[in-house]
Amino acid sequence: MSLHLQMIGTGSAFSKKYYNNNALLRCNGFTLLIDCGVTATRALDALKIDLGQLDGVLITHIHADHVGGLEEIAFQLLYVFRRRIKLLVPSLLKETLWIHTLKGGLENKEEGFCSLDDYFDVVVLEPHVPFPIAGREFTVELVPTRHIPNKPSYSLYLNGKVFYSSDARFDPALLADFHRNRGCEAILHDCQLFEPGTVHASLAELLTLPEDIQRKVLLMHYGDNKEEFEGKTGAMTFIEQGKIYRF
Repeated sequence: MSLHLQMIGTGSAFSKKYYNNNALLRCNGFTLLIDCGVTATRALDALKIDLGQLDGVLITHIHADHVGGLEEIAFQLLYVFRRRIKLLVPSLLKETLWIHTLKGGLENKEEGFCSLDDYFDVVVLEPHVPFPIAGREFTVELVPTRHIPNKPSYSLYLNGKVFYSSDARFDPALLADFHRNRGCEAILHDCQLFEPGTVHASLAELLTLPEDIQRKVLLMHYGDNKEEFEGKTGAMTFIEQGKIYRF
């Protein structure tokens, strides 16, 4: 069964033209949102995707362009759609996500809403352990990657064939391992178009990858000046917002 991936947004945290770099996955009858930034609900609405269609949300790390829309989704699910969906969260992020991001807006002791579990069916994920989201046909594996020092951040390995960096510094050895040893068919990687690539892989860095790896790379999380770099990405390709890719 194929995995359908649709970027509801492809922009960097500073992008005004593109939405936050969040993705919608559909496989085996399950619809999963990867990250939920501040523009997520607007991006979904632009694609005419109802929040009631979501079966789950997966969070890769704690930055506003990846978690800033969760409060709205929690409230809409509670009061409009009257349903709970899965919230897949790395074990090291669960407490931080509630205490430092969502508690201020979502906590309501009078009505008994005092934790993530009161809004979502929380599923805690551990690194390097493939998790069956919807049977063996739809799995995700957390891959710890470097982003902000001393703050947990994860890339994803989807269905044992698609590497999704979320936000990560350049790590050519890791990409080579997935390419050569893990059966990786596609690499979706964040791409900072300016130098230096301090907390993201920069285009200049990614261009140093061997061509056989570059051919698998779809560039995401780019700036509003992406058009200036068309034709300058080697064998790599910019991923398109809203387009459905099948893997």
